[in-house]
Amino acid sequence: MDDAQPSGPTELARVTARLERTNELLQRMLAEVAKTPSTHAIFVDAGYVYAAAGLLVTGTEDRRSFDLDAEGMIEAFIDKARTIFADSRLLRVYWYDGARRRIHTTEQQSIAELPDVKVRLGNLNANNQQKGVDSLIRTDLESLARHRAISDAALVGGDEDLVSAVEAAQGYGARVHLWGIEAGEGRNQAEPLLWEVDSQRTFDLDFCKPYVTRRPVTTYENEGTPRPSREDVRFIGAQIAAAWLGARGRESLADLLPGHPYLPGSVDQELLVEAERLLQRSLRGHADLRRALRDGFWQHLQAQY
Repeated sequence: MDDAQPSGPTELARVTARLERTNELLQRMLAEVAKTPSTHAIFVDAGYVYAAAGLLVTGTEDRRSFDLDAEGMIEAFIDKARTIFADSRLLRVYWYDGARRRIHTTEQQSIAELPDVKVRLGNLNANNQQKGVDSLIRTDLESLARHRAISDAALVGGDEDLVSAVEAAQGYGARVHLWGIEAGEGRNQAEPLLWEVDSQRTFDLDFCKPYVTRRPVTTYENEGTPRPSREDVRFIGAQIAAAWLGARGRESLADLLPGHPYLPGSVDQELLVEAERLLQRSLRGHADLRRALRDGFWQHLQAQY
């Protein structure tokens, strides 16, 4: 036996002391963890909310046909989360929307100024379709879960592309709860997304109705005034095209030109509404004037290409 080695009882005492110290440290750590509240965040795909809530309450997905009280709806989501995650604190609400060249609209600026709300912007293409929003949701959801910043995520959306975001967050231990808005017929959320999440919740008409208001329809009563000529309306079409091009940039032409002579529904509706505003006259019953309007619009765009 090596005389330099401590005797059995002495070594046992040292080991026992180390174990007691380790147990003490573990107990302190567990006590700190127990005092640390769980944290949740709410991820809202604004495009989905506008479309689903607008369709449920007003019968249309067109944002120009109704107003959404985003602040009120965000508060309602926060209150619902406070009830569901009773022992958890809110990190923040993430509001994902689209904007031309990712420049905030006035409405988006007001939402960004709300407490505990972070606005993330993707792009809008020429057809008013969001681009890049799903990837923003995935990045935030995965990052927060990876850093243990959240234990639960309430995801308000319906796109199948969000499945990968859900899987990534769950891989880091977060629970993902899918929130949706009632669909009049069928579903407005992808089945693979419904299969992947930890729980599901649907908000009905009574929940959404206080926050969605149909805009009054503009009518023009001066039908007794002289009927505008086709050339006048064609000029108006070119004028609107110039403003449209200035706001969206020349790159947006690439999305429109392959469809000539037809315009995407959203662009055609925008053209008609703006022309009626400038003319102070309805064109709904004048198919020839509406064709002249589109001709003027296309003529200007093609001249710039």
